[in-house]
Amino acid sequence: MTTEWIIFSGIGILLLILTGMRLAIPGETAKEQPENEGWAFSQTTGNKEIQADIVQVCQSRAGTMAVLADGIGKENTGKLAAQVAADAVLDAYEPYHVLNNPEYLFRTAFLEAHSRVRRTIGERRGGAGMGAVFMNGRRLYYALAGDIRIALLRNKEIIPISKGQTMNVLAKDAYDNGLISRQETIWSLEETRIWNYLGKDGFREIEVSNPPVTLKPGDLVLMASRGIYAELSWAEIEELLLKDLTMKEKADGIVRETEKKTASDKENGTVLLLTSEVTDEKNQF
Repeated sequence: MTTEWIIFSGIGILLLILTGMRLAIPGETAKEQPENEGWAFSQTTGNKEIQADIVQVCQSRAGTMAVLADGIGKENTGKLAAQVAADAVLDAYEPYHVLNNPEYLFRTAFLEAHSRVRRTIGERRGGAGMGAVFMNGRRLYYALAGDIRIALLRNKEIIPISKGQTMNVLAKDAYDNGLISRQETIWSLEETRIWNYLGKDGFREIEVSNPPVTLKPGDLVLMASRGIYAELSWAEIEELLLKDLTMKEKADGIVRETEKKTASDKENGTVLLLTSEVTDEKNQF
């Protein structure tokens, strides 16, 4: 073990302490998470040694802010990058009692998260993909950098609402804008590597909800990292969400199904479920 690695690990531990230890509970411990007001999550390490996904949820007078960050990098580099990135969003959000411009907050917070990740990991290769959702009762706003998936369960049907910043999505957008040929697009559709993430040299524009999603009573919001959506189809996830279970039981059920899959290189997986907290009365405004 090199002196450089010892120093880096020490800095990582110190940063986690200084940021208030907002760690999501990894692996099997996540299944012991108590029921929360309006949200639940569960995690699997997949075939990896370290669970580098971070979940944070902040409920305040302004609304609910939920963040899922997926660390990229060897050893604890990815986990540290994900923690630093998630903290940046919550640090930006927590002072608000009313949030009138979520898109502005997302853009500034993601840029700050990118800067913090770069400063923290230094010359090491790594970073974090991250998705954030803000709900204020009647509207859902989201932002993401990387390949976190965001979807809505409404009227017993799952509706994907984010695209993700992967090469296949980039190719489709380029085709729609007339920048590449149909054949080039077809060749790219199986390429699912992410092309933008926090900490990346040449960090690009984030994906944001435009316009925001109008919520309805009974809506259930889902956020998932690669270890979930790469193993389960939307149809499989939909079937699990429609079971008559608590949100925590549904999240744990999704994770159990991913762990049954036999892929040899399964990634960390996290599923986060949130209720929209919309009533019929609120929807009238």
